Amino acid sequence: MIRVGRFQILSVVNGHARLDGGAMFGVVPKTVWQKKAAPDDANRILLALRTLVAIDEDARRVVLVDTGAGSKWAPKDAERYGMTHDSEALPRALEPFGLREADVTDVVIAHLHFDHAGGMTFWKNSPGGEIGIRFPNARHWVHAKHLEHARNPTPRDKASFLPHDFEALDEHRLLHTVTGDDPGPPFEGVRWFLSHGHTPYQLLPWFEDDERPLLFVGDMIPTVPHLSPPWVMGYDLYPLTTLEEKQRVLRMCSDRGLRLAFPHDSEVGGVEVEMVSGRPDVSSALDI
Repeated sequence: MIRVGRFQILSVVNGHARLDGGAMFGVVPKTVWQKKAAPDDANRILLALRTLVAIDEDARRVVLVDTGAGSKWAPKDAERYGMTHDSEALPRALEPFGLREADVTDVVIAHLHFDHAGGMTFWKNSPGGEIGIRFPNARHWVHAKHLEHARNPTPRDKASFLPHDFEALDEHRLLHTVTGDDPGPPFEGVRWFLSHGHTPYQLLPWFEDDERPLLFVGDMIPTVPHLSPPWVMGYDLYPLTTLEEKQRVLRMCSDRGLRLAFPHDSEVGGVEVEMVSGRPDVSSALDI
């Protein structure tokens, strides 16, 4: 756990998935990327499904960023993606603070792909049946234009959006939309960073700190190997935009001491980065 401004922050692994290494690293040759992420015999690499937990005890605010893939998976689909889910990971992380899931005040939906948004809801009884809300007392934040895209995806990314992950939130009036290209802060100590390369209007929270702020980078930079600007996922709708966004973030790491928190790295929740001969280098892992 680390302190960032008003918040105590930790990264919770609530499951794992395996996705094709070629898709995860785009144009990077397998002979190169497999040295950073060893594939299994189906060419899949291991990815953590992380939830960033940020607690502001003074304001009695409990913020979650991403919720993993959740438990709403048929066995054959779970097997295809190598999906595992630990429903007790988050309660275990909250318990030392005297908190429960019912105490969560805000859930930031960086984007609505199933591996980030699936944990917001669950099947109450039988698979495919009634949907329950996991954090019923929380406001769920999403950019309005991303929500519109999720409801009208392209043929290329349609499979990444599962309506049963998020439509029930709207029915219960728990979705709070952010609008505009420079949206105001949702509450004290956090502002938004918008990313458009992976998917339109990815909503990334920037936790403010006078010396070393922290940015949850979402699928702009899903793992440590993706810090290198050309290492862009094949899943990204606009890869050149991702490359430019990463370059901008890395400049802020160098110039402003920005720290980064990841959604999918299987080893570390976040890092401090320095530029060495023009290339990003991890100076230290964050104890989150």
